[in-house]
Amino acid sequence: MLDAYVLIQTRTGNQAPVAQELAQIPGVVGAVVVAGPYDVVARVTTPDLNRLGELVVGHIQAVDGIVRTLTCPILRL
Repeated sequence: MLDAYVLIQTRTGNQAPVAQELAQIPGVVGAVVVAGPYDVVARVTTPDLNRLGELVVGHIQAVDGIVRTLTCPILRL
């Protein structure tokens, strides 16, 4: 399994609704509103890198209110 954090910037005032909608997407383990340069951080888990791309591009970035994402795969060193 491949786990990753997806750092998300939203339009102003869309943080909570975006986090709530993300939490309903299969593969999203959790989504929280944060302070700083990003507005929401989602933790996701997928079987492989291709599925991670499909999840982020096909489902997460499709959520209304999201402006930009940055995907950070978790390394197991």
